[in-house]
Formats: sequence, structure tokens, C-alpha cells
Amino acid sequence: MKKKVLLIIAIIFTGVLSAQDFYGEATYMSKTKTDTSFLPEDASPQQKKRFEERMKAFNEKTFVLKFNRNESTYKEEKELSAPGQGGGRGPGNFLGTAMAGEKYKNLKDGEWIEQRDMMGKTFLIKDSIPNLEWKITGETRMIGQYQAIKATAVKNNNELDFSAFRRRGRNNSSDDKKEEKVAEKVDQIEITAWFTPQIPVQHGPAEYAGLPGLILEVNSGKTTLLCSKIVVNPEDKEEIKPATKGKETNEEEYNVLFNEKMKEMSERFGRGGRGGGGGGRGRG
Repeated sequence: MKKKVLLIIAIIFTGVLSAQDFYGEATYMSKTKTDTSFLPEDASPQQKKRFEERMKAFNEKTFVLKFNRNESTYKEEKELSAPGQGGGRGPGNFLGTAMAGEKYKNLKDGEWIEQRDMMGKTFLIKDSIPNLEWKITGETRMIGQYQAIKATAVKNNNELDFSAFRRRGRNNSSDDKKEEKVAEKVDQIEITAWFTPQIPVQHGPAEYAGLPGLILEVNSGKTTLLCSKIVVNPEDKEEIKPATKGKETNEEEYNVLFNEKMKEMSERFGRGGRGGGGGGRGRG
């Protein structure tokens, strides 16, 4: 069965690669399951529900992948928020701009480029596309009107992927002390992807690429990326090119700087939370 699937892929690629002006756009819905284990153990169902609702905007997003044969860009589609609902200088706004920019991938060069803003400074991150060892299983299913084929791989988790953290219990030696929960980072995770050779490009959402067909769905830990719309060779085609402005760095160096800034912000907000209110002074 697996050999038959690979033969079909080869035939489709051979028949379609002659069209050099191939261009497409794919819309993806990103959804990350909210981890409520970080809440206090005595949190009520209502508190957990409110927490999940507040995290919904952060955990459910829409992205658009624009691609030709060799290049692609992947960017979040953001809605305009009402006055007072967006912007500001809080940690949420910092995370949004410092962790997500337009990601450009060049398959021929094996490079990705992403522009991010952190604390008023623009960075241009350049690094290699992850070389995942995909294993095509031969299992198939329909995603919309496209026949998709399952593939799996194991990847190292990104330092800034907060969904890679989980709570684990730790027994305490004291009889009277309750079991303490601590954060544990999962270093590696299995990825499941579904790709379609009906769209013969090796692109995919986020950092994923390298399969013989457009990746329509990715399941990575608590996060699922699912393609909801595809447009191939529309009349209006956008030029696909990387960002060029910003201080050049690589992903490892950027992650180190990001974690330092996060620590500074945590200390700053922590001091403000402990000492800024005056214990209810001024009431009554």
C-alpha cells in the first residue's frame, strides 16, 4: 500500500511540475488546547472556564500561507480591535509582537527569515529550515476535497514554545505537605502531518515543509493547524519576498535575549503587584 501511494505521488509531481508560474494561498486555523493544570488545584469549574475564554484569543488564530514553487510566506491574519481592547504595553502585547512575525521560507536555500519586534527594537531572524525525517505511513483520508496522506516525524521543541511545557507531580518528603506541581519541558515531540500530492509543492504552515505535497494539517502536542481554504493560481498574485529590515540574528541568540527580557518584565510586574497598591488605601 505504501509503495502504491509513493508511486501516485511521483506521477502527480511529474505531470504538474511543468507549470513554472504556480502560485497558491492556503488559510489555516490554529488551535492550542488550554492547559488548566497551571491553575490552583481548588479552582472552580467557573474559574477554569473564564481562564479558557481569556486564553481563546491567544490560542485560536488564523494564518495565511502564500507560496510558489520554491518560496512561501506565513503570516497571522489579525482583526482590528475596538478602542481599549488592543495595544498597550502589557506582557500580552509584548508576547504577540516578539513571538510572531511573517515567516519566509526558501526551500532551495533551506533558509527561513522572520521579522519580529521586541521592546521597540526590530530583529531579523535568519536560520535553517528544520530538516525533519518524515515517515510516510500510507494512511489516507479526505480533508475537504483533497486526498491527504499521513506522515510522522519527531522534532526538538523550540525554546519559546510554551505549549511544550506541562505540569507533573512531585512527591514531597514532609508528611503534612501536599504534592507540589512543577513545570516540566518536553524536549522532543512527535508530529503528525497530512499532506496532499494534488498540490505538488513541499510547503506547509509555520516551520513545517519537506513533504511531497502541500501540508494540510499538523498536530503537534496541544496545537493543531488545519487548512480551511485553498486558492490556486488566482488572478491577483502577490510577490513572495522576505523582510529585510532589522538587526540580524539567529533563532538561538534571539531566544536567549527573549528569555532575558521576559525575566526582567516578570520582576518588574511582580514588584508593581506587591508594592504598588498600598493595601487598599484610599477606599471608603
